[in-house]
Amino acid sequence: MVAAGEWRDYGMDALHDSAVFSVFRRTAEAPLYRIEKRPALAKRQGAWAILGHGGHILRRGHDLDQVLRFFDKGRFSVVD
Repeated sequence: MVAAGEWRDYGMDALHDSAVFSVFRRTAEAPLYRIEKRPALAKRQGAWAILGHGGHILRRGHDLDQVLRFFDKGRFSVVD
């Protein structure tokens, strides 16, 4: 989506308990979405999660492919 121009920037973090991929509309803003992997939650809720701008969990699951389907065309739109 960055290459398509829908997202402007991204960042990656490796924390002690998780790995985070953040998506930004503009470089100087807070992330639009955060895709997190928390191995401690793998057996319960699923290790993968997509969090929205306010930290709300938008999708959670055990399989990354399934969780990333949240971004399929027509499922969401970015409002300026």
